[in-house]
Amino acid sequence: MVIVRPIGGIGMEGTLGTILIIDDDENIADIIKIYLESSGYNTRLCYDGKEAMNTFIECKPDLVLLDVMLPHVDGIDVLKSIRKEYETPVIMLTAKGETFDKVLALELGADDYIVKPFEAKELIARVKAVLRRYNTDNRGKEKLNFDGLLIDINSYAVVYNGEEIKMPPKEFELLYYLANNRNRVFTREQLLCEVWGYDYPGDSRTVDVHVKRLREKLQGGANWQIQTVWGVGYKFEVK
Repeated sequence: MVIVRPIGGIGMEGTLGTILIIDDDENIADIIKIYLESSGYNTRLCYDGKEAMNTFIECKPDLVLLDVMLPHVDGIDVLKSIRKEYETPVIMLTAKGETFDKVLALELGADDYIVKPFEAKELIARVKAVLRRYNTDNRGKEKLNFDGLLIDINSYAVVYNGEEIKMPPKEFELLYYLANNRNRVFTREQLLCEVWGYDYPGDSRTVDVHVKRLREKLQGGANWQIQTVWGVGYKFEVK
């Protein structure tokens, strides 16, 4: 059972976005719904992995809370379906003791995961952390240009060798942060703090997974590369 406690000081002023909750436990889904709505979010519910994509396409959510264990189609397969066409942030939900490959989920495009039981305050904090960049006005910041690579913070677009490369927001933000601080070495802990936020509850493997995914999509250019600095962390090296 999810442990939830009231979060003080959060009202219904404004709408912060729509969150799709996909969980076959209706009691848990309803509790999550209550606390998200009390924090200013709209919500939609879905209890079946088979219907998840239809609901997703219908409501066009800003974020998805996706249970791993679902009837008919499990959460990992739902995540794969979402990532085929969409970059919408996804937080995986998993019960304590369930067999859940966290690294695999991150490699497939999940932005975070949270283990049940959890408190409402933790859930809301993670939702806010993942959505933080969506609610930031980045207009006016310059585009970054390198050999064969364009990174546009205004549209969250990456063009590599003339082709637009789709990537989830957190991948983009990591790439932009490294490239905007070219030739500077960052530890994994620094990147977690700067890109994910100081309150992010994940560990340094999250950075490794996202760097791996960036390298799979961007092989580098004649004068730039995402480099591993052994024993330290990573840098965007420009020659």
